[in-house]
Amino acid sequence: FSIVLILIIAVASITFYSEAKEKKKILLAEDYLSAKVYLENDDKNKAKNILRTIIFANDSTYSTLSLFLILNENLIVDQRELSNLFDQVLENNKFEKEIKNLIIFKKALFQSNFISESELLETVKPLTNTETAWKPHALLLLGDYFASKKEYLKAKEFYMQILSLKNLHKELYNHARSQLIFITND
Repeated sequence: FSIVLILIIAVASITFYSEAKEKKKILLAEDYLSAKVYLENDDKNKAKNILRTIIFANDSTYSTLSLFLILNENLIVDQRELSNLFDQVLENNKFEKEIKNLIIFKKALFQSNFISESELLETVKPLTNTETAWKPHALLLLGDYFASKKEYLKAKEFYMQILSLKNLHKELYNHARSQLIFITND
């Protein structure tokens, strides 16, 4: 009798948990769509507040979509707040490896205009120290970052790393090669 009772409670608990999780997902989807409607109606404040709430709901799909929508629509201009939202999404959600790496790359790309060299290097470290599809993009970002600061020796180092990668997309290879030619001629 005890075993049957425990099984019934376990099945009921699992069912309740699954239904609650599904309801949460549906509510987040509805909130996300509401935010998009507010944006279409030029009510950016309401949209921004809804999207922030979704980010802190810690749903890997809708938190990420909300962050990207905030970025694309320039709803938040405070760089520190946006960096904190990136951290919130990265630290509180589970992603497949390459999706997480994409978000890290987008964070580095966003921050490259205002953070220090050491902070940028720390941000892209997970991409440059592993084999990922985003490694060449991170190296190119670093090369371009240093080239824009006229630190050509550092830029050259990252462009050379790109050229040494196997199975590199032709556009990335050509960009790195043309930047090296530009540095050499400058």
